[in-house]
Amino acid sequence: MYRTHTCGELRISNAGQSVTLAGWVQRVRKMGSLNFIDLRDRYGITQLVADENESKEINDLVSTLGREYVIQATGIVTERQSKNNKIETGEIEIKLTGLKVLNKAVTPPFTIEENTDGGEDIRAQYRYLDLRRAPLKRALELRHRMAHEVRNYLSDIGFMEIETPYLIKSTPEGARDFVVPSRMNPGEFYALPQSPQTFKQLLMVAGYDRYFQIVRCFRDEDLRADRQPEFTQIDCEMSFVEREDVLNTFEGLAKALFKNVLGKEFTEQFPRMPYKDAMEYYGSDKPDIRFGMKMNTITDMVKGRGFAVLDDAEYVGAIVVPGCAGYTRKQLDELTEWVKRPQVGAKGLIYIKYNAEGIKSSIDKFYSADDLKAICEKIGAAEGDLVLVLSGAKSKMHFALGTLRLEMGSRLGLRDNSVYAPLWVYDFPLLEWDDETQRFYAMHHPFTAPKPEDLDKFYSNKKEDLEQVNANAYDFVLNGTEVGGGSIRIHDSKVQERMFEVLGFSKEDAEYRFGFIINAFKYGAPPHGGIAFGFDRFCSLFGGQETIRDYIAFPKNNTGRDVMLDAPSRIDVAQMDELFIKSTAPEQE
Repeated sequence: MYRTHTCGELRISNAGQSVTLAGWVQRVRKMGSLNFIDLRDRYGITQLVADENESKEINDLVSTLGREYVIQATGIVTERQSKNNKIETGEIEIKLTGLKVLNKAVTPPFTIEENTDGGEDIRAQYRYLDLRRAPLKRALELRHRMAHEVRNYLSDIGFMEIETPYLIKSTPEGARDFVVPSRMNPGEFYALPQSPQTFKQLLMVAGYDRYFQIVRCFRDEDLRADRQPEFTQIDCEMSFVEREDVLNTFEGLAKALFKNVLGKEFTEQFPRMPYKDAMEYYGSDKPDIRFGMKMNTITDMVKGRGFAVLDDAEYVGAIVVPGCAGYTRKQLDELTEWVKRPQVGAKGLIYIKYNAEGIKSSIDKFYSADDLKAICEKIGAAEGDLVLVLSGAKSKMHFALGTLRLEMGSRLGLRDNSVYAPLWVYDFPLLEWDDETQRFYAMHHPFTAPKPEDLDKFYSNKKEDLEQVNANAYDFVLNGTEVGGGSIRIHDSKVQERMFEVLGFSKEDAEYRFGFIINAFKYGAPPHGGIAFGFDRFCSLFGGQETIRDYIAFPKNNTGRDVMLDAPSRIDVAQMDELFIKSTAPEQE
């Protein structure tokens, strides 16, 4: 046995015991005749001490140790004279009676510390070293605890964990598939699943009325901080349920995670918001409700005053920024340039300063003080507040004003990562029209059911009717991030066939792609619905981080590469010949 205890286990109650530890050398320090070693493993750090006056052999060996050497240490637990209250083992140290080097190590390319000197690229290249650092250890411990709680909660209420295949049929509706050539079936390809959507619906047809899976999914799409080409979902489905049943069940799961992982208890029902209200008041289908500053429509109040910018605008919206009436001209000019960025898309910014001594605005040439005060009072601005106004096309300005709202919330410190504001958003549009391809696409996916009250419009051939059909869909939003999404599914084969028709699939194409599920519905499909949570994203939010990479043991970078493995990589011609494929990429020099 290499160790009797871990490096995070020993306390003052263990004083006098002979113990053996094993781990990595964090650092070595010399103070007079004493040599100190900080020994680290997954569980913590323990200080070892060797006295030059007591053991020349041990101290000679200590002098050869470098950072990240793997060692075994035997000694007596003693009380430290100089205690360290920053670590759990800070009251004790191990007085060495034996020392053995298990493996030497070259000097790592960055420090294995809480705050390292290594940049993102070098740490990604040596991910196995980065994983030794405490922040990543805490991140993966959090991920483990959350997975454990998910399994416990869902198992306790009757859900079965069932695995579904990774090698499936390509259905390129949505994100791009990763495809896998088949050696045994020349010229044919599997796809890696973007989600287990059809399989979990087939499990409902099969009678497994409560299914879940913590499952890997794959999407070949452009990446950002909260996206990876392979990611993990908490995938769930239920039979004989309506929307309320699904929301209540998985709100219970979220509350259990908050309580058991973070120690935060939610006793009230999570807020719920229709999609239309989310867009109207927050400019986003994933509102951050940790702070107010709602968007206000003031279009009718500003028309007809001879100011073409507002007179000609389809939409004029405003937000009230509390306590910022003192903003300087320089600050306002900077904000104006900020909203003009392509990522925001506004052409300019109008302001109203509501001060005790009067109201000042960038448009007071066209609007009297009474006009401006009336606007302020209608949208709830008080003395000391700053009103910011954008105008233009409605959909673009909803987005721009929503983005400005988030930016002001960040600048004012209102988006505290230690505060959690969960929210359900529901009644999304079922379909979205694409002008370029002149066809409808499913807003969620092709298996989402329309709201029962919108079925007449769903069967209409008028574009304006179809645009008004709401989906029986819902998203779980946390702090302005979509964490989960789901819907009540179509369970009637005729409704499913109509959905494919609306999406522009021919009967032959629909049969080729999805015939297996259409046929399955004919054998008695129960009403069913479900949800999938982005597990990596859930973990990062619980950890107070915006990026998901620290919560994945071996992530990819922004271009989808694993720089540690140098993958993806080319394969040799013999492998391609065996798979009956050929590369058209340019030859590498």
